[in-house]
Amino acid sequence: MRQVYLDNSSTTRVSDNAAKSAFEAMTLYYGNPSSMHRKGIEAEKIIKEAREKIASFLGRTANEIYFTSGGTESNNWAIRGAALSLKRRGNHIITTNIEHPSVLEVFKVLERQGYKVTYLNTDEDGFIDINDLKKVLTEDTVLVSIMYVNNEIGSIQPISEAAEAIKSYNKNILFHVDAVQAFGKIDLVPALAGIDLLSVSGHKIHAPKGIGVLFVRDNANIEPLIYGGGQEKGLRSGTENVPGIAGLSCAAWEITQNMKEWKIKMKSLKKRLKDGILEKIPDVVLNTPEINSAPHILNASFIGTRGEILLHALEGKGIFVSTGSACSSHKGGASHVLKAVGKSLEEQDSAIRFSLSHFISEDDIDYVIETLTEEVCEIRKFVRR
Repeated sequence: MRQVYLDNSSTTRVSDNAAKSAFEAMTLYYGNPSSMHRKGIEAEKIIKEAREKIASFLGRTANEIYFTSGGTESNNWAIRGAALSLKRRGNHIITTNIEHPSVLEVFKVLERQGYKVTYLNTDEDGFIDINDLKKVLTEDTVLVSIMYVNNEIGSIQPISEAAEAIKSYNKNILFHVDAVQAFGKIDLVPALAGIDLLSVSGHKIHAPKGIGVLFVRDNANIEPLIYGGGQEKGLRSGTENVPGIAGLSCAAWEITQNMKEWKIKMKSLKKRLKDGILEKIPDVVLNTPEINSAPHILNASFIGTRGEILLHALEGKGIFVSTGSACSSHKGGASHVLKAVGKSLEEQDSAIRFSLSHFISEDDIDYVIETLTEEVCEIRKFVRR
């Protein structure tokens, strides 16, 4: 059966080169990086080179790059580490109401622990209003956390403008950005000038699972979450995941060589998919904004269906999509993002997220449109009764 994987915002297929790099690290360079013998030195060299490559991609220095287990740990560490480090200066922290669960849940925990939390609302396209941000900054504000690209609907937040507003008010406020869906899809270098903490996940960019990055600006002080042997300059203890780091380094290098081409391709495929859906299928509501949205995410509601039923119908034809964030799927219930941007219950319940990669072809998209048209029509016969 033909297979078309359109759930790349949940996870990606590991690239051949990244898999090869990870395998070599497991079978050839398997020493503990903390060991003093040659095997340890070989492993440490892989980490050093990877740190330099990722720093170069971000236009930063290697000593600002810390390896983690993934985006969730990076977000947890950035937010909790910053809040704990700055608690004597203030206890007000700010985020938005459409963040990834690995951000929102941390804010809820901190709120229960006595921190004052402001949740910024967004408009119907998922964008914050910079004026709203300016209004809620106070003398007690120590941290602002805003995601770059929304993982469900693809909205690209005005991060540079947010950074300017924050630093103009108080340059000592730390600004954290969840860039898990942005890394490798849009150029992060210009915005990084005003960002103190930035989270990245390897398995969203065709690297192995279990590896991530937290960028920590030189003058940004955060507390560790994991204590032990003092790896990562004492801020993130634990034996380093050398195979994951090797795979991430390779995947990041492939991005530096191909991002412009891949971005153009994904934008074209996204337009082809969107146009095909709107032409062939009636009663569709697009949840992804027309402008300022990521090149790889298209979210749409197929009125008269149920998202979960449609997902499994497509799966039966070899097409893999999602109804929202994979990290929220086990909790059940409607998407907090679609609810926050004002979608109706029917629109929330019938939503499907298509997330692309450079591995997808035009023929794949045409197959998806044809199959989707058939399945939506079939499901509506029963759901609309």
